[in-house]
Amino acid sequence: MKTAYDIILKPVITEQSMEAVEEKKYVFYVLPTATKPEIKAAIEEIFGVKVEKVNTLRMDGKAKRQGAYPQGRTAAYKKAMVKLTADSKTIEFFEGMA
Repeated sequence: MKTAYDIILKPVITEQSMEAVEEKKYVFYVLPTATKPEIKAAIEEIFGVKVEKVNTLRMDGKAKRQGAYPQGRTAAYKKAMVKLTADSKTIEFFEGMA
């Protein structure tokens, strides 16, 4: 059984994701096998907010190499963009960063 803390791995802290915080949109790295309803339930449980919408995106690892050989790949991951309802409170973790 997956817990909420197993599903949500870590927040994405980038310039683009911090600009979306003003619109109550937050971005997280999530477990690659997690579904949208599981992500929604995990965010609501961890942060005590109401989630309106969840969008997910799978990212393949980039091809990398040092020198000529061997060529490797960075890890693939899954991101979730979470939009909160208008009457929901904000996530306090992101308050001081934006």
